[in-house]
Amino acid sequence: MFYPNKIKSIRANDRVLEIGPGDSPYYRSDVLLELSYENDEDRIKQFGHVNTLVSDKKVVFYDGNKFPFEDNAFDYIICSHVLEHIIDVDFFLREVYRVAKRGYFEYPLITYDYLYNFDVHLNFLKYNDNVMYLMKKDATSLNEFKPIQAFFLKTLNNNYGDFLQKIPHCFFEGFEWDKPFELKYSKNLNDFIDKNADLTNVLIPHPEPSIKSSFNFLLKAIKNRLKNV
Repeated sequence: MFYPNKIKSIRANDRVLEIGPGDSPYYRSDVLLELSYENDEDRIKQFGHVNTLVSDKKVVFYDGNKFPFEDNAFDYIICSHVLEHIIDVDFFLREVYRVAKRGYFEYPLITYDYLYNFDVHLNFLKYNDNVMYLMKKDATSLNEFKPIQAFFLKTLNNNYGDFLQKIPHCFFEGFEWDKPFELKYSKNLNDFIDKNADLTNVLIPHPEPSIKSSFNFLLKAIKNRLKNV
């Protein structure tokens, strides 16, 4: 989860369900809902890494269809980095709304998959003005760039993804909701781009002192050189 600070509406007595917590559940979650897996290979594919879930919270496994809970069983639902994996997003959202009336969604944006193109990601998603836009990834020509994306994925797996932490708003989205919103299928890539994302002074917001010193030294050397011309 990239934006735990955006989870602001959980009340003291709320019963909280977290869907797909991976190995690091949110501290306030009471019950964890996880997709069943048959072996370690399936678990690693599902979690995206080799780490295992270790928690004293109640863990419920299910088959990916109807949630094994009664209507309104929870007050709040956390669903972080799950929607991009879901085959039937419309059904999934109906189940979310059935068991709780408030919650938090987080997922990668289209820009993230255009870099890395994870095979387990099925959907492009973008929320705007109470509408969730959805495009199936296999409806695009993204896989034509697999050789390039394989290179970037290798850099990520070798821990060269620090820039994602510096500009997460360009690659991930998270928001709270308190009522059902419209799900709209779209074929327009413009619906999935945040045109208001502010990149001003983000890529290098505060140069390291050593960089500043080197830059100033270079400027001084150039000035001295020009004096002698």
